[in-house]
Amino acid sequence: MIERVKSGISGLDEILNGGFIKGSNVLLAGSAGTGKTIFCMQFLYQGVVKYNEPGIFVTLEEMPAELRREALLFGWDFKKLEDEKKFAIVDAASSKAGLPTGERFALRRGFDVNILAQEIYRTAKEIDAKRIVIDSIAGLGIQFEGTANIRTAIFRLSALLREIKCTSIMTSEVAVGEVFTRYGVEEFIAQGVVLLFLEEISGELRRSLIVRKMRGTAHSLRRYPFEISPEKGFVVMPGGEI
Repeated sequence: MIERVKSGISGLDEILNGGFIKGSNVLLAGSAGTGKTIFCMQFLYQGVVKYNEPGIFVTLEEMPAELRREALLFGWDFKKLEDEKKFAIVDAASSKAGLPTGERFALRRGFDVNILAQEIYRTAKEIDAKRIVIDSIAGLGIQFEGTANIRTAIFRLSALLREIKCTSIMTSEVAVGEVFTRYGVEEFIAQGVVLLFLEEISGELRRSLIVRKMRGTAHSLRRYPFEISPEKGFVVMPGGEI
């Protein structure tokens, strides 16, 4: 019997035939403004408060203080969960920017993918994490010259996520009109691929979602609208196929 993990995203589990497969690694891809970070924050927050599954947010681009402020707009108090040792932010963004950090979990010896992997592993063991988000894997590119090296880093992180047996999401930002992965390898590493869209239709911007791949389980291949609001967060509408 396949063990499922509830996504915490309203309406999504219906499309996924019950939720993500436990221990799987899912690629969440979309252009800027599609809601990738909000999706990930909701996945982690609801994982703690509804399903008692501690989570880690690995940030390679946004500063932790910015993430906490953004989460509060939706009523998600990350600081409280951190104090309870049920949630952690791994700060890789400060190191990339050459800035000091006061975070408990962070890279303090410069940005390096091996050090990042070690810090993720240490944090996961300390809080007994069941869910992990890496936002975003495009942020790995600053360390490397050449696509081959970036692909190796993505492989390494994916192998780590499988080893610690957490259900994980890696985000990838792609430009409008481009293929859904930047380095041409992410979709093959991930067990699942979810695509987010923000498009102008009849003079109005509309958001939509497609589950392109989810290994080991049946899932809908249709395109569904979704909405984001401070009151309800990220909400997929399974009855509103596009």
